[in-house]
Amino acid sequence: MYLCNPNFEDDMAQKPSIPKGTRDFGQCEMAERNYIFDTVRSVFRTYGYQQIDTPAMENLSTLLGKYGEEGDKLLFRIQNSGEKAELPPEKGLRYDLTVPFARYVVQHQNEISFPFKRYQIQPVWRADRPQKGRYREFYQCDVDVIGSKSQVNELELVQIVDRVFSLLGVNVLIKINNRKVLTGLAEICGFPERVVDITVAIDKLDKIGLESVEAEMLEKGLTPEAIAVLRPVLLLSGTTEEKIATMRRLFNGGSASGLVSETGMKGVDELKELFGFIGTTGVSQPVEIDLSLARGLNYYTGAIFEVKALDWPIGSICGGGRYDNLTGIFGLPDMSGVGISFGADRIYDVLKGLDKFPKDLGSSTRVLFAVMGSEELRYVLPLAKTLREAGVSVEVYPEAGKLKKQFDYAAKKAIPFISINGSSEIEAGTVNLKNLETGEQKAFQASEMDKILEFLK
Repeated sequence: MYLCNPNFEDDMAQKPSIPKGTRDFGQCEMAERNYIFDTVRSVFRTYGYQQIDTPAMENLSTLLGKYGEEGDKLLFRIQNSGEKAELPPEKGLRYDLTVPFARYVVQHQNEISFPFKRYQIQPVWRADRPQKGRYREFYQCDVDVIGSKSQVNELELVQIVDRVFSLLGVNVLIKINNRKVLTGLAEICGFPERVVDITVAIDKLDKIGLESVEAEMLEKGLTPEAIAVLRPVLLLSGTTEEKIATMRRLFNGGSASGLVSETGMKGVDELKELFGFIGTTGVSQPVEIDLSLARGLNYYTGAIFEVKALDWPIGSICGGGRYDNLTGIFGLPDMSGVGISFGADRIYDVLKGLDKFPKDLGSSTRVLFAVMGSEELRYVLPLAKTLREAGVSVEVYPEAGKLKKQFDYAAKKAIPFISINGSSEIEAGTVNLKNLETGEQKAFQASEMDKILEFLK
């Protein structure tokens, strides 16, 4: 036999593996993940959002320059093939779902109605260093509305987050800031041209601490005097009303620099309006203004959100914000939008760590028909068909075998009911059902399908 690869046999003997930062998901994990997706999807739909999908790969021209310098470094580039193999890559795996969404809106603008409310549940890829809670391939559940500047949309996103995590049984903290506030901070500290550097540094406050953030800003060219203006803002505490009052004073010339920022004042006004909406409607999860919240993506222009689990140590599990002109780079200016992304993989880790998944997710099968011989098999096949047509998930053990083996099979798959039918059941035309959780056992006439279905509930 001719082998193109002389090391073929050695390659075949290698231990199978997957790339770092990715994961396999077995049937139990998929049931748990689908529980998350189904929960999120059901809430999205109650607010009028509809689903779209976009390709895994996009043109690099679509992706580059949308996430900042650090984001561009994390893009997976796809090597060209064929005649273009020697040319620089032209395509990349999507980094998030928001930029492809903006591209989609521009490309299909004549087919959709505005405001356009959409959601996507798809994987994204980032060439990041794998670590706990951080993966190179992970799913996002995005919900966005574009074509409206009203902060009622921001309110709905807060309500969606509140509802999703209430249904999942997870306590979270919803943190909100405004990008205009961050721009205002850059202005009152005297470095308006450094707003991106300041934002990127502030975004690391929870991870590296205030001292390291200040050191990074010094490296970026800020003066100690400028940092002194920023420091009390980053450490600001108190109620929502107190934070808003303090920021209004600082942006109106009350900081150490004495500088005024109209942009910062606008951001404070937007925060006041949004928290007014939240106070009017009420939510069950805590919501707070966090003036150190930056979200390091360059396209945010207004409200920014971050959600953290209160009872499990992990990074943010949701994040998002408002973007006023993301579609402008694709030829459709002045199209404001706002959205938030649910990090499905981190949410999975939180639910797993807190043991919050329902116990009955282990198997989709409701009843197993045991088989002791060919005659019994022929008897139960029509019964299984009838139950499936009634919406019950049914398995027929595929071959005759010892009952213990079949009971073990049901136990491993968490199948709650087993049906064992021998010659006496066949002769009487009955169906024997046993609840493996309670031990209750009953026999029904095969024609009594309503009673059978009631027992299987």
